[in-house]
Amino acid sequence: MPEFDFDALRRAPDVEAPNLFAVDPTDRFILDEAAELIEAATAGSVVVANDRYGALTLGAIAVHGAHEVRVHQDAYSGELALRRNAEAQGIASTAFGSMDVEPSLVDGARVVLLQLPRQLDALDELAALIARTADPDVVVIAGGRIKHMSMAMNEVLSKHFGDVRVSRARQKSRLLIASKPRVAGAVSADADADADADADVDADADVDAIRFMSTEAGEATTGTATREDIKGRSPLTLASRHDDALDLWVAAAGAAFGGTRVDIGTRYLLEFLPDMAPDARHAIDLGCGTGILATSLARARPELRVIATDQSAAAVRSARETARLNGVADRVEVVRDDALASQPDASADLIVLNPPFHVGSTVHAGIALKLFADASRVLKPGGELWTVWNTHLGYRPALERLVGPTEQRGRNTKFTVTRSRARNQPGRAVPPTVRS
Repeated sequence: MPEFDFDALRRAPDVEAPNLFAVDPTDRFILDEAAELIEAATAGSVVVANDRYGALTLGAIAVHGAHEVRVHQDAYSGELALRRNAEAQGIASTAFGSMDVEPSLVDGARVVLLQLPRQLDALDELAALIARTADPDVVVIAGGRIKHMSMAMNEVLSKHFGDVRVSRARQKSRLLIASKPRVAGAVSADADADADADADVDADADVDAIRFMSTEAGEATTGTATREDIKGRSPLTLASRHDDALDLWVAAAGAAFGGTRVDIGTRYLLEFLPDMAPDARHAIDLGCGTGILATSLARARPELRVIATDQSAAAVRSARETARLNGVADRVEVVRDDALASQPDASADLIVLNPPFHVGSTVHAGIALKLFADASRVLKPGGELWTVWNTHLGYRPALERLVGPTEQRGRNTKFTVTRSRARNQPGRAVPPTVRS
């Protein structure tokens, strides 16, 4: 077996800490189970999805000889970490290619390696795309930590595949192995005979009547299609819902955090929108998610140039559609970025932020501190950072240190809203607890 040092993999530029890891036992379990399939696969027929920092992709290449691996990672920091880890391990960047969730990601794929996403909608979106677009003999080897898995994941996969098997546990991880893809809920007679009798399957689904949604135009069409016909057409649909209290449409891709609901912290921060930097001309929604804050700013203040930025590919797709549904797509620029890496120093008058307090499934302040530091660098002297955070997290001292003078502008039973003014000496503040 070729030498490959999993333990040398790094998370950077994502947050690094003693209790945060770039590889876990699930990665090794998936690779061991898929070894023969990967080694027999032709170039370009192996796909990796939801790879955290490159363990699956680089392991498939270095250990099992995969070539031209197609990869999807929702987090941009994961893509950057994959590239860095590949370089450190001496693996050519041409051995893999990063792609969005789209038909070309899995077109003709024979082997799909998948770290199970926490959101069922994200799993459903991926499983539907694979079933409709990959090779009919595709095998999906999906794994996760048992504490984060549920029977609902089996049901989602069974909706799209005629055969779903569950592995024995290994080092607190388990695999779901799916094959015999269904198309729009239908399945071949052979696969149907082999399927688990308890699988949740729509027996009345019509394989020929498939509804498509264009995420660019937002227009639905219905037509007749065979499995071959739909390979070049995306089955991906952005869910949308109208929030009556805000009179706002919210769109969400499967992997978008929170889906179409409005987070209660974001809802609270919106109450302060009229008070935010009244003379601002350039605003940024940092960690924009589905784009609720950016869209609300653009609707309320037509003079603002608004940038919505997030590292999540699903969030970027969602924020663009949220802006379009609310008629402000021409005034909201959506950018996929690692924090604010692509934004120049001292360029923004106003930044709004509802920071995450989890890194993956671990509660950790590192990501919030990284965002505070980048906001400090990008704000003009005297510019304002408005932040909402769970009160128990006590972010105010960090905001004072990293950004500038900070005052509490609101507090309810769960959340605190603060305004921080950038110091007059622009420049990046580096939080000591974050290594990148």
